[in-house]
Amino acid sequence: MSTMKLGEVEITRVVEIPRSTYPTANMLPGSDAAVIARHRAGWLGAFYDASTGDLGSRIQSYVVRTPNETVLIDACVGNDKARENQLWNMRNGTWLDDLRAAGVAPEDVDYVLCTHLHVDHVGWNTRKVDGRWVPTFPRATYVFVGDEWEFWKHESAEGRDHDGCIDDSVIPIVEAGRALLVDAKAAIGTHLRFEPTPGHTPGHSCVRLTTTAGEAVFSGDLMHRVVQVAEPQWSSRFCYDAPKAARTRREFMERHADSGTLVCAAHFPTPGYVVKTPEGLRFEAAATG
Repeated sequence: MSTMKLGEVEITRVVEIPRSTYPTANMLPGSDAAVIARHRAGWLGAFYDASTGDLGSRIQSYVVRTPNETVLIDACVGNDKARENQLWNMRNGTWLDDLRAAGVAPEDVDYVLCTHLHVDHVGWNTRKVDGRWVPTFPRATYVFVGDEWEFWKHESAEGRDHDGCIDDSVIPIVEAGRALLVDAKAAIGTHLRFEPTPGHTPGHSCVRLTTTAGEAVFSGDLMHRVVQVAEPQWSSRFCYDAPKAARTRREFMERHADSGTLVCAAHFPTPGYVVKTPEGLRFEAAATG
């Protein structure tokens, strides 16, 4: 885990899995190996993971502690859940212990925000207790964008939730009365608000943090690999509407380039900044503790 301060707010990353199941060429089916190699010879080399022989990737959550609330953004894969992906199937990982080691007990969390409802973003919404899926964070309000929930509720009812994550990680939250459905521009607490970034899923939304020292944006799966900062036209294999995702991503890059906004992507190996160079847009890692 790593922690950084932004004004009066503390941001902590809690990593569940320090790699991706999918190599970059598979995750980004429209990518070009020669272009990646050219980037890697320069700026992109800083994000190369020698242990996997590929660009670095993480499955991780962000904890945002403001003076008024503790917020978890995206809830990773979870434990004890039957999944098609063998790296995720019936996990018995230490994420919850790692969260506690970061100083956050489940009962401390005020809000759980989901950028979208894919399997690797909702898993720790629930945990199994006496054979039942119950909210992991008993006091928390779980906030879902309404359009995203309506889409996945329909997909689940039609048998198209292949991993079953809606059944075991979302519906139990709704049935427990812990879910709050909001529009894609809703404010949450004192420092956070959703912003619509559709394409990866129909209701995918980023979460913007505003502090006295500047802004951060938690971009969910708007991007999966750092190279997409320079090549926003490459969408992931999991994008519901790949052309829309690419347009949304390009608009995001143009808006945030040289803005000083801290970008906290769900799968990047580090937070950082979108910067302009004579060669195009690049990603610059932030210093973290």
